[in-house]
Amino acid sequence: MPADHESPYDQPVSPQTSAGSIQAQKAPGGSKLRSRHVTMITLGGIIGASLFVGSGNVIRTVGPAAILSYLIGGLLVFLAMRMLGEMAAARPAIGSFMEYARVGLGDWAAYLVGWLYWYFWVGVLAYEAVLGGETLGGWFPAIPAWTWSLVLLAVFVGTNLISVRTFGEVEFWLASIKVLAIVVFLGAGVLYALGLWPDATVAIPNLWEHGGFAPHGFGVAFTGVALVIFSYFGTEIAVMASAESVDPARGIRQATSTVIWRILLFFVGAVLIIVTIVPWDELPEPTDVASAPFTYVFTLFGLPGAATVMQLIIFTAVISVLNSGLYSASRMFSALAQEGFAPRFVAKRARNGVPVAALLASTVGGVVATIVNFAAPGTGTFQFIMNSAGLVALFVYVFIALTQMRLRQKMTAEEVAGLKLRMWLHPWLNLLLIAAIAAILVIMLMSEDGRTQVWTSLIATVVLVLCWPLVRRNLARRRAADREAAAARGLGEEGASAAGVRTESTE
Repeated sequence: MPADHESPYDQPVSPQTSAGSIQAQKAPGGSKLRSRHVTMITLGGIIGASLFVGSGNVIRTVGPAAILSYLIGGLLVFLAMRMLGEMAAARPAIGSFMEYARVGLGDWAAYLVGWLYWYFWVGVLAYEAVLGGETLGGWFPAIPAWTWSLVLLAVFVGTNLISVRTFGEVEFWLASIKVLAIVVFLGAGVLYALGLWPDATVAIPNLWEHGGFAPHGFGVAFTGVALVIFSYFGTEIAVMASAESVDPARGIRQATSTVIWRILLFFVGAVLIIVTIVPWDELPEPTDVASAPFTYVFTLFGLPGAATVMQLIIFTAVISVLNSGLYSASRMFSALAQEGFAPRFVAKRARNGVPVAALLASTVGGVVATIVNFAAPGTGTFQFIMNSAGLVALFVYVFIALTQMRLRQKMTAEEVAGLKLRMWLHPWLNLLLIAAIAAILVIMLMSEDGRTQVWTSLIATVVLVLCWPLVRRNLARRRAADREAAAARGLGEEGASAAGVRTESTE
């Protein structure tokens, strides 16, 4: 290796964000995530209402071939996670893909993907708070639903403020409930499908009867990927959380290496059970929890009060996503501030490593969106927020693929051989992922709902692009001031970098 060659992973994240990572790692030992927390966040992080309820719409649209839709969508997400894992295993970073985008593609890429990701989670916070509030309002009608929404936000802001360990502990138990529900569903479902359950007969022929395995053609199964891929978004939280764990490298390898069997077991497996037990054309439209596919199948099992049980499970999934969303939004907002893309005070962390200002600021966005939904439901503002964040998942996957390609190009053969976790068939699988996402966008443009998501998401992206020149100028002034301050303290270029001062800009 040439003596003057510098690996892109020698300093894969900015000194500012490195400092943030170090500060989080120096938090008291009791504040860090343990291995069991990362494991359960990895297992249950992506299980939500989109699976418990939304899978019914996919099955009714595609038929038994929905299995292929979930499988293809899951494989695409797995590729993106493997690419992210290669970068994160080389150097864990809070803010993960945003930081690697800065190194691989430039400041503009980090700014764009970071703000889009934060905007997405603010929308999710509002959505989950509204959904959770409406659920509690139905159980306790004496208290308005909007009050319950604000109470839920306050409760989980509190759990996140205490420490990252508290976030992990709460998420551990919430995710455990979801995982247990899926395991019971799969176990009982296999027995039922094989005719081994009381009053059950062999149901496997349902896979090819009632119009065939793909009653509307296999092409519809591929269009179904556009419906299911968003169900998997949130997998990357495990990689972000691993950066604040006791053993970051182990957590990242675990999160990225086990994602494929999680997808196969929880998503593909659950959909396989549903289409095997229930003829696809007899599945009720999932207009509420009582008509959700999981509720319907649990009723066939003879579970007393299946609708009530599933409502409790789905409520658990809602508040789990709310908890994870607060964590993700606050960490990304803090990373944006550390980079200079947001006000500096947002990056400040408490002694326990929690970015308090970023957490509270992210919550404000969720509170405003929640109030707008209840106070002015007819304005369409809340719907715009939700739709305009719809494509963030696809944008993030594209940035991950492009970043990993670029960073790999900068490495020597020896450095590639030394990677702890490596992406296969580079760069062909990167190009496959990008092409698949482009195809999903085309498919979305063919439906009215899909077009709404595409165009509103593009509006939000254009707004960020228009703000970039101003942010870039402010960023240059901030970095110049930091260099001058470092020089005044007698630090050279090398010392300035070690102190967390950027000495050059990546454009």
